[in-house]
Amino acid sequence: MKKLIVAAAAAAALAACSQNTQDAAAATANSAAADAERTTDNAVGDVDAATDRALGSAERSLDNAGAAAAAGADRAGDSIANAADDAADATGNALERAGKAIKD
Repeated sequence: MKKLIVAAAAAAALAACSQNTQDAAAATANSAAADAERTTDNAVGDVDAATDRALGSAERSLDNAGAAAAAGADRAGDSIANAADDAADATGNALERAGKAIKD
């Protein structure tokens, strides 16, 4: 009930205001709405920019991880190839020694 009386009093007070006062009140409300819209637009732009930066950073991290994995795989492949060569050399040397031992 109290709110209804306050609202009626506000409406009566506004109705009693001059046209200039009503126009000024409308202009103020429009200005506040425009300010709120600009603030929202700026916030959306900030969120978009932050999202782009985060996605770019994640992409670079994945690229770096992929490059590191590829380099590690290359090193592992090289190590395996070297070990196979060493084993083949050792087998060849052992066979040569065995052949000499049989010859003697």
